[in-house]
Amino acid sequence: MTIPFKSPPVEFRQHQLFPSNIFDLLADEHECYLYNDLFQQLDTSSLESHYKHNGQNAYHPKQIVSILIYAYSRGVFSSREIQRRCTEDLSFMYIAQMNCPNFRVLSDFRKNNSAFFHNCFKQTVQLAIELKLASLGHISLDGSKFQANSSKHKAMSYGRMKEKEQALSQEIDALIEKASRSDKEEDQAYKDQTGYEIPEDLKHKQARLEQIKAAKTALEVREEKCNPGQVIDDKKQISFADKEARIMGKKGSFDYQYNVQISVDEDRQIIVGQHLSQNANDKQEIEPALVAIKEATGTLPDKLSADNGYMSGDNLQALKESPINTYIATDKGEKKNKDSLENTERKLVKADFDYDESTDTYTCPGQQTLVVVNRGKDGSRTYQGDVEKCNECAYKSRCCQSKKGEARTINTDDKEPLRQQMNSKMEEEESKVIYKQRKVIVEPVFGQIKNTGFRGFSVRGKEKVAGELSLVCATHNIKKIAKAIFKGVVRPEFIKRELNPVI
Repeated sequence: MTIPFKSPPVEFRQHQLFPSNIFDLLADEHECYLYNDLFQQLDTSSLESHYKHNGQNAYHPKQIVSILIYAYSRGVFSSREIQRRCTEDLSFMYIAQMNCPNFRVLSDFRKNNSAFFHNCFKQTVQLAIELKLASLGHISLDGSKFQANSSKHKAMSYGRMKEKEQALSQEIDALIEKASRSDKEEDQAYKDQTGYEIPEDLKHKQARLEQIKAAKTALEVREEKCNPGQVIDDKKQISFADKEARIMGKKGSFDYQYNVQISVDEDRQIIVGQHLSQNANDKQEIEPALVAIKEATGTLPDKLSADNGYMSGDNLQALKESPINTYIATDKGEKKNKDSLENTERKLVKADFDYDESTDTYTCPGQQTLVVVNRGKDGSRTYQGDVEKCNECAYKSRCCQSKKGEARTINTDDKEPLRQQMNSKMEEEESKVIYKQRKVIVEPVFGQIKNTGFRGFSVRGKEKVAGELSLVCATHNIKKIAKAIFKGVVRPEFIKRELNPVI
């Protein structure tokens, strides 16, 4: 007995009498229609002015940026794959208006328009604020590492570069001498050969030498900027592919990466500020984060929360000079523990010592005063007690950790009063409630970005990478705005089509 499967429609095997619009095959509520309406709100006039009337007509920049944002929203980042989708996927074809640029055009546009992508991101922030999807009431800041378009296998240490530079120079000198000698005397070993093999080898080695010299110079410039006047450690590395990327990582997994910083609004997880950092930690990221928020929104938020990675003197100083009510997590060593003195198994931490701002001293649990014994040019300070008093103290075994038998020391900096103020603030119940919201504001956003498949950048160099980051953040905001429209949270006037909540 034959199973009655469905047959293909008659239109599948014969031409229709009247041709239909191919996009009628898409569902009426398909997201590409809404995305297209949103893309029409983008202002690309800053790019349009760069185009000339001479030559063939160019693709409109609004069309290219629309294709890129839609592709990123669907987890497609390869320019070749984007071009393929524009010829096979109806929704891509609709966004591209059936006129998709070549992958080289897409790739070059992405590499060469960093400034516009920054502007594009700001436009999405402004649109979200106009639609009341972001209020800047509570902003959470966080950072995450994303892979650079390079590899630790395409890098070399400073010491290795010095050795290789010397060795290649010697090899090149030897090849030049050999080539010169072969011009003057016949060598039976060449027989029918002309001897041009040597110049080819020489050309390869010279190119390699120039590459190493360029990388070595870039590393020296970088280290002089970061550590002026200091001798460069031979273990310092630099990537040949992306000289501005840095080795970052944790738990034994290190590679060339960039530190992505985003500031997210509490209301609808709109990214209202973002910047790219080459620092492996977040100890200096508050000030550039505030600048980024101000540039994108024109103002600063009421409240800002951040994890303990931002608990540094530089960050606290930047926040002191702003009107923002800030909540930064306190490190374990900064938290007072009620049973730390009674629990004989617990080591005494910095929080067990009372700081007196008026005398700039610490008092230990044994009532000894620790005074400043060293002040660094960078503001660092070391406080230390008296070794004889430490030896007589009942807390010595839990307090003094020096293998040389020295007195207990406390290390901090000239921003200690600000740190103490934040420690006290974070002990309040209201602060704990506000800070608790941080993990549901900003952390899911990084998860949403990475779940689309974006784990690393397609371009090289900090300026171009920062442009792609703006493209990624603009895409995230467009997706959030589209979701709010589909759900009926907002209804902009530029949306004419009836929508069903399918996202």
